[in-house]
Amino acid sequence: MIKLNQAVIVEGKYDKITLENIIDATILTTNGFRIFKDKEKRGLIRLLAERRGIIVITDSDSAGAVIRSHLKQICPEGTITNVYVPQLAGKEKRKTKRSKEGFLGVEGLDRQTLIDALARSGITGEICQQKSGKKITKTDMYGLGLSGGKNSSALRDALAVYLKLPQGLSSNAFLDCLNAIFDYDEFLKAVELWQQEEDKR
Repeated sequence: MIKLNQAVIVEGKYDKITLENIIDATILTTNGFRIFKDKEKRGLIRLLAERRGIIVITDSDSAGAVIRSHLKQICPEGTITNVYVPQLAGKEKRKTKRSKEGFLGVEGLDRQTLIDALARSGITGEICQQKSGKKITKTDMYGLGLSGGKNSSALRDALAVYLKLPQGLSSNAFLDCLNAIFDYDEFLKAVELWQQEEDKR
């Protein structure tokens, strides 16, 4: 596994699954062109770009280029590292026919091809044996009153203000945001400090 500090942005869930076998990083999907209408996802990607930088890996077709261009527009300058995969003719195993332009998407590329594409963009990361770090879960959110309760939305917004995160996020989007920014222990410590601040008021 290649451990990366930056978040990685890909188009679809199968691209994400493929890369999860190669890299240890926060991986988000644009869900294709849905990113254009998904305000929460755009906000999270922009936040990650500001905090950690992002790596963009899209298919080598015109749709991938459009998505890449859109991400460039919404993220601060200098926060994106683009990884370009080669244009290889072919069809993914799960599909019945080739894509419109006839090229393999990220999901259809082999491990070495993807590692080489990362390396060409200067991304080698830290080699690690397995994924590390416990994830924050919906159960954690519920236990802290951040989801499933009458005041959960207000509590999420209050914590968001303290952590300097976007407000108004749904519980699922807030969970994605937390896992992208914090590891489990960092999150618990941050919540403890926040609760201490709240108790003083």
